[in-house]
Amino acid sequence: MRVYNFSAGPAILPEEVLKKAAAEMLEYGTSGQSVMEMSHRSKEYQAIIDSVEAKLRDLMNIPENYKVLFLQGGASSQFAMIPLNLMNKNGKADFVLTGQWANKAYQEASRYGKCNAVASSKDKTFSYIPELDKSKFDPEADFFHICYNNTIYGTRFNELPDTGDVPIVADMSSCILSEPVDVSKYGMIYAGAQKNMGPAGLTVVIIREDLIGNAMDITPTMFNYQTHADNGSMYNTPPTYGIYILGLVLDWVAEKGGLAAMAELNKEKAAVLYDFLDESKLFKATVSGKDRSLMNVPFVTGNEELDAKFVSEAKKAGLINIKGHRSVGGMRASIYNAMPIEGVKALVEFMRKFEAENV
Repeated sequence: MRVYNFSAGPAILPEEVLKKAAAEMLEYGTSGQSVMEMSHRSKEYQAIIDSVEAKLRDLMNIPENYKVLFLQGGASSQFAMIPLNLMNKNGKADFVLTGQWANKAYQEASRYGKCNAVASSKDKTFSYIPELDKSKFDPEADFFHICYNNTIYGTRFNELPDTGDVPIVADMSSCILSEPVDVSKYGMIYAGAQKNMGPAGLTVVIIREDLIGNAMDITPTMFNYQTHADNGSMYNTPPTYGIYILGLVLDWVAEKGGLAAMAELNKEKAAVLYDFLDESKLFKATVSGKDRSLMNVPFVTGNEELDAKFVSEAKKAGLINIKGHRSVGGMRASIYNAMPIEGVKALVEFMRKFEAENV
């Protein structure tokens, strides 16, 4: 029996996608081979990667002057690739520090230029998105970096900062495909696939063309966006199977009604969980107000032993990977696109039962 998997990543995939992949595991179409063993230089695979890019462009309405790159190395490799490629005019960049990944991006970029921490929410364990004072923005920054949705801490940006001509670079690893996005407002969007797009091993970069081609001299060939843009993400062997699975996920999202439909479903799912947390006598959400993530919901009882008991009993009830990140403690339910509303309702019912037995 399949469990309800609330993992932050690698995360739940749509059952329809897994069944389709299973049906095609031994033979893709009439190729006589699995995608997993297919040459990335073959016509069959070229058709796959071309169709995946076309589907992503269509679903996200990506403008023509943006390149879509399928890379490896996780979102964490982007922490170095971004400054190496973009911090090339004034050697400066702005960062909003809203959690562990934003902070790691800031620290890595600081090795290559002068980084300005515009604002931080570290004072309250990153449980809110800080108000931004535009006077602290550096108009000479080569880019302005944000982590749009903070997986560990359960916060999200509700509005983009007004950065003028400075391009916004956004880590959307845990929220990409969850709602419509105006790509033209960003210089670059990047995402590790293993939360809302597919399996681990694939990283998607959507980057405005004018930001490509001016990498620092020290930039390794594999870390230069130009390398991958010029070669259609085929400079070396790309994560072929991960790209194929992304294509199946994109088909699934389209069949469900696209990103607008996903956004409505995600709001509905999040409301089920937050409404219970707000009325609960035992459980408490660690984030309140407008900054709450629709994808990642951390919550606590206030008692570490009780938290551990809940995680253990939840697992026995088929609700797995519910333990929170060590920096927040407690529990965290990641309710990405593929998590059905039935899974969220099952979690709430279990929480209700646990509360009745433990208050």
